[in-house]
Amino acid sequence: MKQIIVFIATSLVDDPTDVKDSEQRRGSHVTLRLRVAKEDMGRVIGKGGRVANAMRQLLFVTAAQEGKKATLNIVDPQ
Repeated sequence: MKQIIVFIATSLVDDPTDVKDSEQRRGSHVTLRLRVAKEDMGRVIGKGGRVANAMRQLLFVTAAQEGKKATLNIVDPQ
């Protein structure tokens, strides 16, 4: 499930080694946190949040196929 999100994020950024992900499970709900370099935030979020929303929809569909619910959070780099 998270592999598709990580694949998309690493394809969009300049330095794929800066893409970090973490997963938190609570029953059938999964929260995926994605962290990228500050310079790449615009690429991952997209204009008006379109790329981020598309990744969320993909995650939602793949989670539903497994009988789960999922949320994608793109964490602001510090």
